[in-house]
Amino acid sequence: MAVTIDADGLFSSVVDLAAARELMPRGARGNLLQLHRDTPTQWDAWDIDEHYKRNTVDLSAAESVEVFADAPEQVGVRVTRTFGSSRLVERITLAAGSPAIDLHLEIDWHEKQKLLKLAFPLDLHADRAASEIQFGHVFRATHTNTSWDAARFETVAHRWVHVGEPGYGVAVANDSTYGHDIGRSTGPDGRTRTTVRLSLLRAEVFPDPAADQGRHELRVSLRVGAGIPEAVAEGYRLNRPLRTVDGVSAARVEHLIEVDNPAVVVEAVKLAEDRSGDLIVRLYEAHGSRARARVIRHFEATDVTETDLLERPLAAGAATLSADGPALALELRPFQLVTLRFARP
Repeated sequence: MAVTIDADGLFSSVVDLAAARELMPRGARGNLLQLHRDTPTQWDAWDIDEHYKRNTVDLSAAESVEVFADAPEQVGVRVTRTFGSSRLVERITLAAGSPAIDLHLEIDWHEKQKLLKLAFPLDLHADRAASEIQFGHVFRATHTNTSWDAARFETVAHRWVHVGEPGYGVAVANDSTYGHDIGRSTGPDGRTRTTVRLSLLRAEVFPDPAADQGRHELRVSLRVGAGIPEAVAEGYRLNRPLRTVDGVSAARVEHLIEVDNPAVVVEAVKLAEDRSGDLIVRLYEAHGSRARARVIRHFEATDVTETDLLERPLAAGAATLSADGPALALELRPFQLVTLRFARP
């Protein structure tokens, strides 16, 4: 990937080198922070009313833009912005060979009745967007052809959203916000573009006039050339980064559970609630299609059973199971959730 950052810290070009494709629409800028007046008619802390869009200030001016990392393995730019009573420091990094741009934002937030958005206009003709929910994702239209579509001017997603057209897509992941608005429009050049915006911070005054005031730390990534599998992986990469453990040799580290299909994600490994010492492994199909996988345990167990979410044995297993020593074969339907209970000796 190649990224061009202008003098104000905005993306003037994002090129997917593998696909030879420019993602920034002509004349548009990505990584654009936008500040809106946010005064809901009712339920100040809970509602976002569509009329917030009538008052928008682009925070395009930067106090400083400086390079803080310039090495073959990684480049990084630090951007500092001040607005109102607030200050924001953003670190933009791109690792060698990586298809994702990482943004790390530190915000000292002291606004009132304001909504802060982060916008990424993309040269894509996307008729729908995928938004992650717990153990799966849902699709929503990007147009406003019906009153139902128009009412979804703000939508929820957990760790990632994905927009694309046949054969190509982009994922935007985050570690700290659920609110998004994703829309399709026509640019000055007459070409369709899709804009993904994240709702970063609000500043409501009721019931708590000091709500959200102070320091915040957020992470966002823009992953180019992504399908749903890459979006899922990006969400986990951002929210479950590798941890460094001092004093432990890499040769001595062994996973408790190994799965040979990335479509089947291990979401939880825990001890059984009845304190029996049994191990609970909860996993699900994340890509929205049928998947077969081998679950390989690296610990001693005398038996394995499927249970419900309350860890009670199921009369008939929900997944197709066959055991071969420490390996267990599963066949999952789209978004199927499976809980396995391993009896310990």
